[in-house]
Amino acid sequence: MTSLRTKVLSLLAVPAILFGSSACTPLTDTGTGANAGVGTGDGNSSSSVQDAAAGSALEQLDTLPVKGRAPKTGYDRDQFGPSWADVDRNGCDTRNDILARDLTAIVYKDGTKECVVASGTFADPYTGTVISFVRGNETSTAVQIDHIVALSDAWQKGAQQLSAEERRQLANDPLNLMAADGPANGAKSDSDAATWLPANKAFRCEYVARQVAVKARYELWVTQAERNAIAGVLESCPDQPVPDGSRSAEAAVANPPAAEAGNAPVYANCAAVKAAGAAPIRPGDAGWDPKFDGDGDGEGCTS
Repeated sequence: MTSLRTKVLSLLAVPAILFGSSACTPLTDTGTGANAGVGTGDGNSSSSVQDAAAGSALEQLDTLPVKGRAPKTGYDRDQFGPSWADVDRNGCDTRNDILARDLTAIVYKDGTKECVVASGTFADPYTGTVISFVRGNETSTAVQIDHIVALSDAWQKGAQQLSAEERRQLANDPLNLMAADGPANGAKSDSDAATWLPANKAFRCEYVARQVAVKARYELWVTQAERNAIAGVLESCPDQPVPDGSRSAEAAVANPPAAEAGNAPVYANCAAVKAAGAAPIRPGDAGWDPKFDGDGDGEGCTS
């Protein structure tokens, strides 16, 4: 039965097409300044963060300043506040909010008031594979939360000029966050679109559209190479809409990669196999890996 928390998240979500990182130094060229604080929810702070422009991502790209990359001097993850703060004050940290948004078949850890995601099924947009997520010291890293505009990249393209509160908002903004395959997220690191794009080409339009929307919202800029790369992707989807940061379970279910794109589920270990109800697993089964059959009897994850 769908949990109340999942229902609430679903009501807040607007469907998005699924498969189609990181002492403040002043900059000599400030471009479009972004110095006012983001509202903290007390109703007393003004904000320079702009609403996303109407129209397509390609049109919004034209509103971004094009400048060189600023020095990384002074960058530290702590410049963006504590990791996974509860910025929306719903009682759950941002990591669990994003897992709850992006995973399906979610099971919550007992005693956490449907906050801590214990397991679930994840259709990864970066690789196009299905991953069975199981929380644990050896399994949680299979699904990570990626900053679509890496925090280091943001720091070098305008975030040095943001207030501490604005940077905290940027680091926890659902628009800039997405669950992702761990190795793919590690390969991306703090790259921009000029040096890294998802292996799943069908997701590239939405991916760069989100980067554009984040940079527009927080008044960041792009380099010329980055702009060219984004424009090159969007040429194939000129009507790609400006995203709002939601990603619905409905969209994930509507495009199940395991069945429709010929991809098998990826299990990190036997714990994941068992959590998905796929044990015992045998050669030929979806998600089979020889590592599961330690005793060589033709059946994996039996103990």
